Amino acid sequence: MAGQTTTLYDPSALKSLTFRPLAVRVRTGPDKGKRFTVKNRHIVLGTDPELAIALEDGTVSRRHAVVEHSPKGLLIRDLDSTNGTFIKDVRVEVAYMQLPGVLRVGNTELKISFEDESVNVDLYTGEHLAGMVGQSTAMQEVFGLVARAAPTDVTVLVSGESGTGKELIARALHQLSNRSEGPFVVFDCSAVPAELIESELFGHLKGAFTGASTARRGAFREAHKGTLFLDEIGELSPELQPRLLRVLESREVKPVGGERHEPVDVRIVSATNRSLLSMVQDGGFREDLYYRLAHIEISLPPLRERAEDIPLLIRHFLDQSDHAGDLDVGFETMEKLMRHPWPGNIRELKNYLDRASILSQGDRIETKFLSTQGAAVADQEESTTQKATAISTDNQMENLVVHYDLPFKDAKTKLVEAFEKAYWTRMLNEHRWNISGAARAAGIHRKSLEYVVKKLGLRTKEPE
Repeated sequence: MAGQTTTLYDPSALKSLTFRPLAVRVRTGPDKGKRFTVKNRHIVLGTDPELAIALEDGTVSRRHAVVEHSPKGLLIRDLDSTNGTFIKDVRVEVAYMQLPGVLRVGNTELKISFEDESVNVDLYTGEHLAGMVGQSTAMQEVFGLVARAAPTDVTVLVSGESGTGKELIARALHQLSNRSEGPFVVFDCSAVPAELIESELFGHLKGAFTGASTARRGAFREAHKGTLFLDEIGELSPELQPRLLRVLESREVKPVGGERHEPVDVRIVSATNRSLLSMVQDGGFREDLYYRLAHIEISLPPLRERAEDIPLLIRHFLDQSDHAGDLDVGFETMEKLMRHPWPGNIRELKNYLDRASILSQGDRIETKFLSTQGAAVADQEESTTQKATAISTDNQMENLVVHYDLPFKDAKTKLVEAFEKAYWTRMLNEHRWNISGAARAAGIHRKSLEYVVKKLGLRTKEPE
């Protein structure tokens, strides 16, 4: 998702899809008897506790399969799971499923049928929207939300993994709005020191604090009559969250050191690669602020869950490249690229193509320039989740991988996640998986550790 197209938006490409929500009942496995009602068009099932269908079955992968309504029916797509996805005892990678029917993942059987009600969603069936590229049904739904929300002033929260294109969604919302002639201001909440965020957001007067030799307008006033994009909003400190909430409610800002409130006319779009709802439950993010920011929430799927977009994206990036020339991608190479897990998502794909277009010899893109680190790490994480025996966290700490092929922020996120898994596994082992004891030793609340255990997919009982 990048670049420019000649037509920002084609109204005739916006279509309506009507589907019926799903009733899912677990027939076998550790979750036997559980029931789920799924009203979203596109969901992922697996053992990740944040998924719409989160299972406790150790033979199920963390993100096991996609279930989505499409214009042709209910589509099932395996996400390169360890133990496979089965319809009528036939292992499938991509298949349409007739309902009612039984889907098997790992040792769990799911009876799936339709609910009585109907739901409508908008799909943007064009391949390009405001510089973004996509042809999968998942992205058609995202584009449909963008097309519907853009002409309004409603606040939008964009969620998704690093590298999925959240800023491009924000720019598209601005370009397709009545504010397109106004400024588009980006404020990265994770890139500004905590002690400076208030003045950077709301501005300050000259002499307001030590070092304030000149006055500063601040991001809100700079974005007046335009759009303010608050990136990584989950990193905003709890102390500043009430101040942001007041600005969103009053549409007025008071610069640091000032006495008067000044009105601002700004459309807010924010983004996060974290689960703000989980942070709300854990006490790390204000519930009232979350609902102020998420009048509409747009969730971007990771690239590995929409592999059908990869050929289109590759052609798009090669057409934009100054080095690609007449480079082509062979069938086998394309197959490998579509199976790659892309932990850095679209940003990683673009970096690979930039590197390969410069270093490849001849007229073909070569996969030897494709980083295998992401695939190896993904396999390692999957293997760690499945193991029922104790692991050596000392070795795990020594072998933490720094992803030098990713941008600093993404590499830091992955390193922190690996550290958390190593730290908490050792801490829990030392306390024989007593959650309360481990939480006291680490100096955090028991509820916080329960959330961490679920988030990281750690075992919840003492190993035999």
